[in-house]
Amino acid sequence: MKSVMKEERMGMGGAQSAPEMAKPIKFVGRSGAFRSLSETIEMVAQRNSSVIISGETGTGKEMVARQIHERSLRAREGFVPVDCTALNGNLLESQLFGHVKGSFTGAISDTVGFFRAADGGTIFLDEIGELELDLQAKLLRVLQESSVTPVGSTKSYPVDVRVVCATNRDLKQMIHEGKFRADLYFRLNIVTLEVPALRERNDDIILLVNHFLKKQADLYDEPVKSLLPETEQILRQYNWPGNVRELANVSEHAHITSRSNVITPSDLPSDVLTGDLVQAMKQDEFMSFRQLQRQLVIRAMQKANGRKMATAKLLEIDHRKLDRLVEQFELSPGWRQQAI
Repeated sequence: MKSVMKEERMGMGGAQSAPEMAKPIKFVGRSGAFRSLSETIEMVAQRNSSVIISGETGTGKEMVARQIHERSLRAREGFVPVDCTALNGNLLESQLFGHVKGSFTGAISDTVGFFRAADGGTIFLDEIGELELDLQAKLLRVLQESSVTPVGSTKSYPVDVRVVCATNRDLKQMIHEGKFRADLYFRLNIVTLEVPALRERNDDIILLVNHFLKKQADLYDEPVKSLLPETEQILRQYNWPGNVRELANVSEHAHITSRSNVITPSDLPSDVLTGDLVQAMKQDEFMSFRQLQRQLVIRAMQKANGRKMATAKLLEIDHRKLDRLVEQFELSPGWRQQAI
C-alpha cells in the first residue's frame, strides 16, 4: 500500500497514512430541497467531471462530496479530503503534490502527496477559495496534464483523479477582485452543486435531530431520547445560522443535559431558546406579549436547570403563578415532578 502524508480529521497534521476508503454514510432528509440535491448527486456521481460544491458553512459540503464518491465508479478507491485553510502555500504544495527527501528543511523522506494517494479515486479540496494564487497556477497545471511533480523533483507522475471542490465564498466575485484564477475556475466548474441551508430544509430538522440523538445514544450505550412537541416547535422555529453542524452540536448538548429520556425546552442551549426572539428583533417583526412571556419562562427554566422554585425566583413570581404559566404555554408535562 502506498505511504502517504494525509491530514488529520480536524486539520492536516502530516501523519503517514493511507487514503480513506469508501464507508457507508447515512444521508438524512426527506424535504423537497434534500430530494432535489440527492437526485443531482446521483446524476453527477456517474461521471468523472470536476464538481464545485457551494453553500453556507455547516451545510454538509463534505458529506455531499463523499456521497458523490460513494455513488461513483471510483468508490472502490480512496477518498482523500484536503483542508485548504489548514496550511500555508509552501507546505500545502508539498501535501498536495508530494516532495523528495531533502527538498526543504524537515523533508526527511519522500512523500507521494494527496493527488497520488487519490489515484483512481477522488480528491476533495475543501475551501478551494483559500488557495494562494501561485498554488492555484500549479493546481491548474496538474489538472491540465493529469500528472504531478513532487516538490524538489523534476520527475512527473501520471494521476487519474476526480476533483471535487467546496467553497462558501463567491468565486466569481473573487475572480473580479483578482483573488482567484479564471482559468482554474472554468477548469473546475463543470458542474456546480448548491447545498441548501438548513432553514430551507425545515421538514428535515426533526428527522436530523432524531438521527443525531440516536448516534449519541449508541455512543454512550443509552436509551434514545425523544423530543417534547414544544421542543420540536422551538427547533423548527430557530434560524440555524450554523446549519447542520450547529444542529448536531445542539442535539449532543440536549442529550447530555437532559435528566430524563425526554428532551424539554430547558435542555436546549440559550441561543436556540431565544433565537426566534432575536431573529424577530433583527427583522423588525412583531411578537405578541404571550410569545415574549413564553420565551421568558423557557429561558428561566433553562437557567434554573428545571427547578421550579428557582425558576419562579428568577421570574419574580410565586410558584403557583409559574404553574399556571407552564400549563398555559403547554410546557414540560413533567414540570410538577421536577425537583423543587
